[in-house]
Amino acid sequence: METVVPLPAVSLVPVLGCAAAFPVRRIYCVGRNYADHAREMGMDPEREPPFFFGKPQDVVVPGGGPVHYPPATANLHHEVELVVALSKGGRDISVSQALEHVYGYAVGIDLTRRDLQAKAKDKGQPWDTAKGFDESAPIASITPASTCGHLARGAIWLTVNGVEKQRGDLVDMIWSVPEVLAHISGFVALAPGDLIYTGTPAGVGALVRGDRVRCGIEGLGELAITLV
Repeated sequence: METVVPLPAVSLVPVLGCAAAFPVRRIYCVGRNYADHAREMGMDPEREPPFFFGKPQDVVVPGGGPVHYPPATANLHHEVELVVALSKGGRDISVSQALEHVYGYAVGIDLTRRDLQAKAKDKGQPWDTAKGFDESAPIASITPASTCGHLARGAIWLTVNGVEKQRGDLVDMIWSVPEVLAHISGFVALAPGDLIYTGTPAGVGALVRGDRVRCGIEGLGELAITLV
């Protein structure tokens, strides 16, 4: 069928060691999935059911590089995260079978307009403008699980201008990757092409134009961006 406007482009993320790319369908993000980060945000880190928010598929910045400082904020924060890329979908996926749906993993950054998020929280409003803005989801090349295995532990870190700001371990996630996938699939049907940003350790902080951000996860390599 002919369309009245051009079809929107699909965001593609490079795959390590592969000429093909990973097409992005949806992006799900897990909130406060590390106890130390929950505490620094003034929340109780008890193991309550996980909650999620989304980002549009076209906000990814594949491979990192220059990222434009967004408008309408004076408090842009970095959050380094393990990203899970799905090759299979479904509803009500069991924890025991969840990893069968994973294609691979990547290092990602969830950029956040923290001032807008705080205002939204105070008013009980959604976080869309705080989380889902242009270029808000930088992501490194995806490493297939057949290469790196299924990551349950390993260092996760981020530096700004060479100074370490965040450091944790994947084992510190309150909800594991299989638990996260099982929980999301109880609300929506997951599908191939979905990305899940799994939360960030403590140490989030503000960025300004010119900042050079580098981050990594043990077994996955690194991701670098520069705020312009």
